Amino acid sequence: MQVEFPAKLRCLFQASRYKFIRGGRGGGKSWSAARALLIRAAERPLRVLCTREIQRSIKDSVHRLLADQVQELGLGGFYEVLQTEIRGRNGSLFLFSGLSDLTAESIKSFEGCDIVWIEEARSVSKRSLNILTPTIRKEGSEIWATYNPELETDPIHQMAENPPPDSIVVEINYRDNPWFPAVLEQERQHAQRTMPEAEYRHIWEGQCLPAVIGAIYANEIAQAEADGRICNVPYDPALRVHVVFDLGWNDAMAISLVQRHGSEIRIIRYIEDSHRTLADYSAELRALRMNWGRVWLPHDGFNGDFKTGQSSAAILRQLGWDVAGREEIANVSVEEGIRQTRMVFPRLYIDKTHCARLVECVKRYRRAINARTQEAGAPLHDEYSHGADNLRYVAVNVDRMTNEEWGGALPTPRLGIV
Repeated sequence: MQVEFPAKLRCLFQASRYKFIRGGRGGGKSWSAARALLIRAAERPLRVLCTREIQRSIKDSVHRLLADQVQELGLGGFYEVLQTEIRGRNGSLFLFSGLSDLTAESIKSFEGCDIVWIEEARSVSKRSLNILTPTIRKEGSEIWATYNPELETDPIHQMAENPPPDSIVVEINYRDNPWFPAVLEQERQHAQRTMPEAEYRHIWEGQCLPAVIGAIYANEIAQAEADGRICNVPYDPALRVHVVFDLGWNDAMAISLVQRHGSEIRIIRYIEDSHRTLADYSAELRALRMNWGRVWLPHDGFNGDFKTGQSSAAILRQLGWDVAGREEIANVSVEEGIRQTRMVFPRLYIDKTHCARLVECVKRYRRAINARTQEAGAPLHDEYSHGADNLRYVAVNVDRMTNEEWGGALPTPRLGIV
């Protein structure tokens, strides 16, 4: 059998523990990976797991792509394409599963796999990678990832940027594909003329976005980065540190530490965690030994807990914090809060190290899309919404945060913008 591949992807036939294949549309990543796997599994018996983060049904997998390539390669007499797996006459087996559904126990059934192919790997969570990589431990086993990175912080992209030993990292785009079809070239040229540049470069050239497509604060966070306001923001002991909570227990607790200097709003630290008591967070904050201002809670922070009858505000006051009263806290709708956050954004300076998680949440905060109408609705409630909600609480309350109690006029260190 003689099969042609883009020159950059001949590495698919080289032995290596990890293969990271990234790039934009039309580079032939998935098509080439499917062909290479079918050819290698026809040469000798292989157990191949084809996976992605979420697979609700076999339709979400690469099953159809592999089945089509079986016919394209003339291997219909060798492979038996079943509803949920593909079998070779030599004992080779292709399996399909979503990573998000697997646990440390259930993934053990894949320990004997020779190759794992993660398609659309940009969506794979850190949790999934932590479960998958140590489980695939057979001698000579390989893990392949094909993806177009969305953000610099995508776990698989971070892994490829700092690759483990025995890795091959390849970037491939439409220019590297000798068989790039004319119909796609027409689409690409149209996209280049009509799309925003960042979106075009992401889709067709595999470049990371400043924020996910459709992100609520996409323009604002991109401008903040361009202005150098995602930077080193040092703690200034001459300014009060206000503590802004988005409360959670099973969901994440999100806490921002905010300082005001003139019109500047400085977020110097961000904490996110779950299943911890307010006393525990209080102790963590006190250990920072900062010049504390007031605590700002959402309105539900004044409601009594159904078990204890105590509110979060009451507990924090007992712990010695100066909690702003309910009547002092802005009470606006989510949409009005988003509008006010956009207005405040040009005044924001966010510490790039201590608030990296907050920045990621803002970049990934987006609206839910109606599956039937494809119209955007309310903001999506997911693992990133807690940080974005916290930023909204900062924005709607920040002009009530003052340094008056301090009364000092000590010089403020210049922000280290790098």
